[in-house]
Amino acid sequence: MRKVIGIGETVLDIIFKKEQPIGAYPGGSTFNAIISMARAGVPASFISEAGQDRIGQNIIQFLKDNGVDASNVNVYPGAKSPVSLAFLDENNDAEYIFYKDHPHDQLDFVYPDIQPDDIVLFGSFYAVNPVIRPQIVGLLDYARAHGAIIYYDVNYRSSHKNDVMKITPNYLENLEYADIVRGSREDFDVLYKLDDPDKVYQAEISFYCKKFIYTSGAKPVHLYADNGFRKSYPVINTETVSTIGAGDNFNAGFIYGLMKYGITREEIKNGLTEEQWDHVIACGQQFSAEACKSIYNYIPKGYKPEA
Repeated sequence: MRKVIGIGETVLDIIFKKEQPIGAYPGGSTFNAIISMARAGVPASFISEAGQDRIGQNIIQFLKDNGVDASNVNVYPGAKSPVSLAFLDENNDAEYIFYKDHPHDQLDFVYPDIQPDDIVLFGSFYAVNPVIRPQIVGLLDYARAHGAIIYYDVNYRSSHKNDVMKITPNYLENLEYADIVRGSREDFDVLYKLDDPDKVYQAEISFYCKKFIYTSGAKPVHLYADNGFRKSYPVINTETVSTIGAGDNFNAGFIYGLMKYGITREEIKNGLTEEQWDHVIACGQQFSAEACKSIYNYIPKGYKPEA
């Protein structure tokens, strides 16, 4: 049975509304997607590190409680769990402040079992962090050699805007590794000061990866693929409680769709049909809309999209 392997950070999201805390939930961009996929019945494992504290213990237990293989989430002596403060505005969009006190990023792990057409999900600053670059590249090389589909979520936040020059070689290498790239308007505003999806794709992405998904909150999703194929998809009208994890859950739904519709790496390489793209984009949008209906960062247990 096909499975998904995610690699990324763990963090505790403390959520504020009108300057008052209203909840605290385990998070991290790939983490959120992995939880949602596991809740939808996708076999999932997660590679990461956690603090040697109560938060770290709770995060690892949360993974296990949701059916995720957490055997490659390592805890290092003296490490403290990262925390993010997420302040929701009147549109329920979040502005973040991050606190991290890891004395080191070690990321020691055993390569998981990866079979052809399994899916590896990676992204955010974790994917370009120079400190753990050898481990990220090692996993990507291993995944590629074993025939996995590699899905890259750029997810580059303004908190790292001063690091853009430093991480650019790693970022471009990630684009080359990826079979599919997704990024948001915010990501490319930070990286390129561009907010036109056509310009982002043509000038910055297409040379490295032909399959590209551009999301922009409540605005249409833009898809670009081989041979000049492009299409835009209106976003599902949703009464949002929180948009935290909206993009993460789009990733989760999209990958769920790849599995549901039996889409292989060979098919992605040769070019998907418009109908196949419609199916997987619809799954991504439905997961994202569902996650935005609650304060949590993931879909509810047992949720299945209609697409």
